[in-house]
Amino acid sequence: MSSTASNNEPALPLIALTAGEPAGIGPDLLIAAVLQRVEARLVAFADPALLSQRSRELGRPIDIQTVNACSSAEAHVPGRLPVFAVPLASAVAAGRPDPANAGAILESIRLAVRACLEGAADALVTGPVNKAIINAAGTPFNGHTGFIGKLCAADPVMMLMNDALRVVLVTTHLPLSGVGKAITRERLEYTITVAHAELQSRFGIRNPALLVCGLNPHAGEGGYLGDEEMRLIGPVLDDLRRRGMNLIGPVAADTAFTPESLRGRDAVIAMYHDQGLAPLKALAFGGIVNITLGLPIIRTSVDHGTALELAATGRARPDSMLAAIAWAIRLARRRADARSAGAPRRSAAPA
Repeated sequence: MSSTASNNEPALPLIALTAGEPAGIGPDLLIAAVLQRVEARLVAFADPALLSQRSRELGRPIDIQTVNACSSAEAHVPGRLPVFAVPLASAVAAGRPDPANAGAILESIRLAVRACLEGAADALVTGPVNKAIINAAGTPFNGHTGFIGKLCAADPVMMLMNDALRVVLVTTHLPLSGVGKAITRERLEYTITVAHAELQSRFGIRNPALLVCGLNPHAGEGGYLGDEEMRLIGPVLDDLRRRGMNLIGPVAADTAFTPESLRGRDAVIAMYHDQGLAPLKALAFGGIVNITLGLPIIRTSVDHGTALELAATGRARPDSMLAAIAWAIRLARRRADARSAGAPRRSAAPA
């Protein structure tokens, strides 16, 4: 953990929080989370003036305490939030994103990631961002996952999950026309290997059973509907099975998410974004957590976007943010327990 507890009690994990798009529901979610009991220490990387403004708009007052270091944070008290100030360039009107604030949005992420990399924070929980607004400001940006991966000099893998199902994506935010080219032998092998290793190290699953989807309808129908399963996916799975991995597939994606198909499986490997996330969100939208694998830090996030139309209305549900914080705490504790037990540290996939 990021600090030493007294009286031989384990230190409470310190969770860094970012609000994401200031005109969206990210600030609302932070405020809702702060009002809950959380067994951790929290520090938000955000503009204190924004959080104060949004708390007034919502009619949910919180005690904002500006800090200069994560070490200033103590055990969370409902309604109190330490904030590492990252000032916005422009005043915020709920529901109206402004490209002028894109720099501060990215800076809040940079500072929070740095705190995790330096050991000042034990995990990062991110609020939703607006990709279009950041790109409109002149910064190429395809999402949190890739941006954080670059900050960590790592190749991240996206996994979304709830208590019943985990879905790992081989490709993420790409137009459908580019998916086929992006699924290379190297990418597929890397994704499955990282998922397998981190289900073992982070989640304590000794021999993960991974259900791997095909790319084409009916998993190619023996080559009549596409040959990627026979030419690429199948051979990669065979190679990884020879290394001892428990892999099922390639299977037809339209039946991969039935209860019978999922029984006894620890995760589904989906080839592209909507293949995996459409069924997952249909089953459990609002209670899903985005967990980034393949990083030297713990990062979780919400499963939804900025919902600009709900900002400052009080109607935004905090379920996914609360679940993301709960999982960040759980993973940070597991990593601390593993380290205290003498488990080896690995830079790409911490326990």
